[in-house]
Amino acid sequence: MMHALLSASSAHRWLACPPSMRLCLSYEDVPSTFAQEGTDAHALAQHMLEKSLGLELEDPTGTLSYYSEEMKDHAENYAAFVMEELQRVKETCKDPLILIEQKLDFSEYVPEGYGFVDCLIIADGTLIVIDYKYGLGVQVSAENNPQMFCYALGGLSLFDVLYDIETVKMIIYQPRRDNISEHSISKSELLTWAKDTLAPTAKLAFAGEGEFTAGEHCRFCKAKATCRKLSEYNMELAKEDFDAPATLSPSEISKILVKADELINWINDVKEYALKEALKGTKFTGFKLVEGRSNRKYADEAKVAEKVIAVGKDPYEKKILGITAMTSLLGKKKFEELLGGLIQKPPGKPTLVTVDDKREELNTAINDFDGGNENE
Repeated sequence: MMHALLSASSAHRWLACPPSMRLCLSYEDVPSTFAQEGTDAHALAQHMLEKSLGLELEDPTGTLSYYSEEMKDHAENYAAFVMEELQRVKETCKDPLILIEQKLDFSEYVPEGYGFVDCLIIADGTLIVIDYKYGLGVQVSAENNPQMFCYALGGLSLFDVLYDIETVKMIIYQPRRDNISEHSISKSELLTWAKDTLAPTAKLAFAGEGEFTAGEHCRFCKAKATCRKLSEYNMELAKEDFDAPATLSPSEISKILVKADELINWINDVKEYALKEALKGTKFTGFKLVEGRSNRKYADEAKVAEKVIAVGKDPYEKKILGITAMTSLLGKKKFEELLGGLIQKPPGKPTLVTVDDKREELNTAINDFDGGNENE
């Protein structure tokens, strides 16, 4: 599928850093397993929703490279969620319209701008935009989400006249993060944003003009490993003017933690890029390309097994199937019937996250004893 230069899905990036999109055209696309898994998940979710609507279309399951019971369950739950949303709309609108994988044009504000929305529900006075996010890495919010805003603008251009839309409701459905994020905005607010923010910035981005700006939006930028602005941004941490004491205070460590993941990801991006360039012949001062360590392995496992069996030994180890594989073997219903009472979920390993994470905070021994004020 061809993508627009200024796509809705990358709007958060080109709005923050307009010239990055033209810069990225000089970098090759690198396919990833995560991207393909997301594509498969969307195809399955689309099928499940179409099936729920009574549409008889071909089941894509056999063509999916990353199909799993988990993916199927999430797709079914997504379809059920959308059907519930549609039913709520029918309580106030007798003839709502629902569209799946609809191409939307928002080129009135973004040069050559278009995108495909996962689901669009149009009712009297209301436009509902639903986006299925299968990714696990980053929790996505619908609030002030430029991708959703662009889809909404495309929806308005098609249906505003017919349905007299006044309110746009945007929903992010992200099942693997237990995240359903909703945000509503009036049509007038959306159009003001499109005119004052989207259109002028899109004009700069399409021309490859404007200022380079680094930040969290750099995560999926193809130029991130060699971008000078991002390098300057990340190197700022090394310039922190910490106070004189020999050890860092909790507040100083907090400053480091805020940027730690960004720094680690950036450094790994640079290392990966340097390795690819070194394999092409580029020399980096102080470094050389060598063969890495490797582990021994059998050249032919079938012949190994044959020889070991011939001397009267069993070359195979037996191990019970994991929960996902066992569910596939038995089927979800039979699995619950036979083994539901034998499944336990031990506590996860403690991990430090930002305060906006939805998980409940653990009580440490110190917190239980004195209320947990780190500054006392």
